[in-house]
Amino acid sequence: MAALSNRIKQWGAELGFQAVGIADVDLSAAGGRLAEWLGMGWHGEMDYMARHAGLRERPAELVPGTVRVITCRMNYLADGHGGVEEELADRSRAYVARYARGRDYHKVMRNRLQRLCDRITAEQGPFRHRAFADSAPVMEVELAARAGIGWRGKHTLLLDREGSWFFIGEIYCDLLLACDSATGDHCGTCERCIEVCPTQAIVGPYKLDARRCISYLTIEHKSAIPEELRPLIGNRVYGCDDCQLVCPWNGFARLSAEDDFRVRNGLDRASLVELFGWSEAEFDERLRGSPIRRIGHERWLRNLAVGLGNAFSSDEIIEALNKRKDHPSGLVREHVNWALRQHGVAA
Repeated sequence: MAALSNRIKQWGAELGFQAVGIADVDLSAAGGRLAEWLGMGWHGEMDYMARHAGLRERPAELVPGTVRVITCRMNYLADGHGGVEEELADRSRAYVARYARGRDYHKVMRNRLQRLCDRITAEQGPFRHRAFADSAPVMEVELAARAGIGWRGKHTLLLDREGSWFFIGEIYCDLLLACDSATGDHCGTCERCIEVCPTQAIVGPYKLDARRCISYLTIEHKSAIPEELRPLIGNRVYGCDDCQLVCPWNGFARLSAEDDFRVRNGLDRASLVELFGWSEAEFDERLRGSPIRRIGHERWLRNLAVGLGNAFSSDEIIEALNKRKDHPSGLVREHVNWALRQHGVAA
């Protein structure tokens, strides 16, 4: 099994994964930390986190027969950090998290993981397995850390000496493979990620109140964004990268060679007004195959309205907002009216 474990890592590298590790399935300690986090209510509207907590802690209940988890890592950074400060400082532009500017990573990762499963089957024979890419109740960061392909950073994301600009996916299997050793924590005394968080969602090392996190608010949160947090969101309309951008380890990040992760629809330079003008049909068509599409046009307009409310006033912005102030959705109207008030215009 040690030899097979090594071959699996080699095959993973040939398929384009930057790291492959293997972990056992004893997640009892992590289950306790999850229960504490849920007890604080920090998961917000993500009810599925509580609903499937037991399955997260016990992989063999999610996929019967599971004794090992193969975790794979794939880089997604399509360009360097250049220009990010300008993107965030120019309040007329929309900032989209870097992971979401290309093709939906769920599909890319799942397809690649399945190819690895097929390769194992061809060499080893049939085995019980199931591949996941942020698509099931899986403790991804915990399993990846146990598999030795990174450690949990103080921002709670997986991190290693080449940064954190990567996706992770898992293969639950019944092969009694040789396990890897967990790597040490190399954050040291650095707390830049905590200090930079615009909404102070990272309340302490390894402690995230998702209810304040911009990624949660613009993606997972389905209702109105709390009014006191809207000014802090700035022009971030889908996700947030701030805690990763300041991490010293990301200075060593390697660019991805995957064409699927390259920027689409000009999302690295689009204006708020331009995106706010998309009809629902345009939204669906332009963002086909994008992870952004899953939040729907209504929440897309909600997020953009917040960005427009935080932008520097101009006739163009006020005109764009006025065109949406009678939108059929009460959620959109509420955020548009807030944005207009930010510019001194009575709703």
